[in-house]
Amino acid sequence: MARPQCPRQIDSAPGTLYFKPRAIPLSQLQEVTLTFDEYEAIKLADLKGMYHIQASKKMTISRQTFGRIIESARKKLADAIVNGKAIKIEGGVINMAQKRLFHCADCDHYWEAPFGTGRPEACPNCMSTDFRRADSNRGPGNSEKGICRRHTVGKKATTTKEDK
Repeated sequence: MARPQCPRQIDSAPGTLYFKPRAIPLSQLQEVTLTFDEYEAIKLADLKGMYHIQASKKMTISRQTFGRIIESARKKLADAIVNGKAIKIEGGVINMAQKRLFHCADCDHYWEAPFGTGRPEACPNCMSTDFRRADSNRGPGNSEKGICRRHTVGKKATTTKEDK
């Protein structure tokens, strides 16, 4: 039996999940399925030009695993282009990077930044330092009593007289 895959970290899902040759009905095409981690590997290595070691750290996998993923993705893309197949992006064992939403008070611009990257220095639109986290995106979900979920995960729930 094969060992289960460790989840691969990806920044975000692609905006488009399907590509097909023009003027050919989908019912007449064969499909190639590209997983989300293969999509992310193509994006990091080929579009952004990252070295395999940098990209593998970003995806929280080994460099060798990244090499196997990128090789598989490139073969699938070549097959689709050469043989006129549709490309469907879905599946894979992944973790989606969580993002923080910021709002600039000066220019009313909203932007996202991944967790773990530190606080931005300035608004990317107007370079103002008068910005803050958007109200709808203020960290992990707090319970009604103001207790953060991460402090209660794995602990046995208890009830008090007030709860009854």
